[in-house]
Amino acid sequence: MRIFQIDAFTDAAFKGNPAAVCLLDDRDVDASWMQSVAAEMNLSETAFVRRQDQNWSLRWFTPTVEVDLCGHATLATAHALLEEGLLPPRGTAWFHTRSGVLAAAHDGELIELDFPATVAQPCAPPDELIEGLGTHPVCVLRNQFDYMVEMASEEDLRSVTPDLEMLGRIPVRGIIVTSRASTAGFDFISRFFAPACGIAEDPVCGSAHCTLAPYWAPRLGKTTFMAYQASSRGGVLRVTLAGDRVRLGGRAVTVFRGELRV
Repeated sequence: MRIFQIDAFTDAAFKGNPAAVCLLDDRDVDASWMQSVAAEMNLSETAFVRRQDQNWSLRWFTPTVEVDLCGHATLATAHALLEEGLLPPRGTAWFHTRSGVLAAAHDGELIELDFPATVAQPCAPPDELIEGLGTHPVCVLRNQFDYMVEMASEEDLRSVTPDLEMLGRIPVRGIIVTSRASTAGFDFISRFFAPACGIAEDPVCGSAHCTLAPYWAPRLGKTTFMAYQASSRGGVLRVTLAGDRVRLGGRAVTVFRGELRV
């Protein structure tokens, strides 16, 4: 089976968020095998994609768990299908996933994902959240996946040094930290910590922007944004809120391709 490592939400190798993409053949493999491959790859996400009639089935695994939604590995999967000639230029791939049917369309220099918006609601923060972040945010919200906190400034966001062991005790997928951007060319900025899923800091979390877009739209008075994820690798996303959907546009770079022999 062919397997790739692809850097997503970047136009340069060794930036953005690396994902593994495994093109499954007709062999019968189960979730435990996929989990073992994901642990072997040891990236924040490994995607497993298989032809399903005219569409595709798609699953995502961290090194420790299967997840319901992942943006950067979906972008990487569409990029792999394009490079392998399995998705035509300007074509759209439809993926059947645990979060429903998702689309990835080739749009010029970008691949644009069509994901459901995941709106977060204000909530009282657990003690571990405030102590684990080591700072007091402007506000705290939560949806079915994550907590999200807004910081007062980009400087505050970049200076967060979390206690990952403490954050890992919180029973959610991850913690989104965000602020308005002071860096020219961007509307808002974010970071994403997911120690409970085996990921200390995710370099670029596409699905977190399904929460960020509906949050920032009324505050910034717009529905299309340029967003930056301020991890050590960094990543750039074009984000569009369209009703109850969020479109995530980005580029990707293949770092290597190989053959899975087990």
